[in-house]
Amino acid sequence: MPYFVYRVSPNLELRHIDTKDRYQEARALVRTLRAERSPDDDADYRLIFANQQGEAEKLLSTPRDERVIGED
Repeated sequence: MPYFVYRVSPNLELRHIDTKDRYQEARALVRTLRAERSPDDDADYRLIFANQQGEAEKLLSTPRDERVIGED
């Protein structure tokens, strides 16, 4: 399965940047993009592992539940 790299804006607008077959290549690309972004750029760069691009976009668009650490 491929690794998809996306630019994710604060309003969850997704822009596909690239697709890599190897995790190391995708991780390096995301780290480079994060390091080179301008200070006024409030978007994030995300890496997602999925079968196809549509699945990757669905996973990135779905809000995640907050993590619960320990018991109440």
